[in-house]
Amino acid sequence: MTFDSMDRRTLLARLSAAGAALSLPSLASAQAGAWPTKSVRFIVPFAPGGSSEIVARTTAAELSKLLGQSVYVDNKPGGAGNVAMQEAARAEDQHTVILGHIGTLAVNPFIFPKLPYDPIKDFRPISLLAKVPSLYLVHPDVPARNLAEFVALAKKKPGQMNYGSAGNGSAGHLAFEYLKMAAGIFVTHVPYRGTGPQLTDLLAGRLEAASVGAPAVMQFIKTGKLRCIATGTTERLAQLPDVPTVAEQGFPGFEMTQWYGLLAPSTLPAHSGDILAAAAAKAIKTPSAVEHLSKEAALAVGSTPAQFAQFIGVEQKRWKPVLERAKVKPDN
Repeated sequence: MTFDSMDRRTLLARLSAAGAALSLPSLASAQAGAWPTKSVRFIVPFAPGGSSEIVARTTAAELSKLLGQSVYVDNKPGGAGNVAMQEAARAEDQHTVILGHIGTLAVNPFIFPKLPYDPIKDFRPISLLAKVPSLYLVHPDVPARNLAEFVALAKKKPGQMNYGSAGNGSAGHLAFEYLKMAAGIFVTHVPYRGTGPQLTDLLAGRLEAASVGAPAVMQFIKTGKLRCIATGTTERLAQLPDVPTVAEQGFPGFEMTQWYGLLAPSTLPAHSGDILAAAAAKAIKTPSAVEHLSKEAALAVGSTPAQFAQFIGVEQKRWKPVLERAKVKPDN
C-alpha cells in the first residue's frame, strides 16, 4: 500500500500507536530488566507529616506498580533540605531519586551563600508531580474569621502575633513573608524543623497562624481545629468553597502555591532517566493518584523532563526578588 493510497484513518492510527510506543519505552524496558534492577529509594528532604509526605507516598505507590520494583520513601530532614539534596546528588547506585521542591530548587540557591549541591548541574529533572495550594490558617482562638480581620489585628499589634513555618526558607515561610509584604504587616516568624512539629504547636494554640500546604491540614480545617482565612490560589478551592482567595480579599494578582517534582542524580544514564520520566508522568496521573491528591486539594501534574526544567527556571526568576526584598535568611 502506498502512502497516497493508504486510508487516512489507518495512517493516523499507526502514527498514534508509534507515538504511544515512543512515549513509554520505559515500561517495556523496565520489565525486560534494563532498569530498575532493584528497589528504588525515594528521598524526601523533609520530616514526615507534611504535604511532601503525601505527594511522595502517592507517587511511590504507583511507581512501584509501573516499574515492577519497590519504590520506598526515605525521609531525610535537615538543613532546609540541603542535607538530603547533597546525599542524592552524590548517590552512585543509580537507584536513588529525590523529591524536588520550591524550597530546595527555587529558594535555597538565593538564601545560602554556598550550597553543597548545584540545583541545575547535579540533578536530572524527571517530572513535575503536583502543585499544592498554600492555605493561610489561624488557630480558632484568634479573633479573625477572614484575611481582612487578620490584617487589621496584625496592624493593631505589630510584632506581637506569630506565625510558624517548617523552617527558614521553607514554602510556608516564603508564603507568609509574601503575604506580609503584600499586606504591609509585621508578624513574628517562628521556624520549626518540619511541618509536623509546626502543626503540633499550631493545633495546641502555641502558634497563632501559619501557611501550610493543603494536604497536610485539610482534616483539621474540616473538624474545626484550624480556621482557613484565605487560599493562595487564583480561584477558590472546590474543597473549601466558602474560603475566599487572598486576591479576592483585597490583594489582586496574589498567588502562592507549593510544588513538588521528581529529580534524579545527573549521573543517572539518559535511558534510565527516560524510563523513570515516562513512568512518573503516568504514575501521578493514574485515577487512584489523582483521586487521592484531589481529596487533599492537591493537583496532579505529570510533566516531561524538559517542561519541569523550564518550570524550575521560571520559579527561580520569580522568587529571587521576593527573597531579597524580604531578607529571608537560612537557619543558623
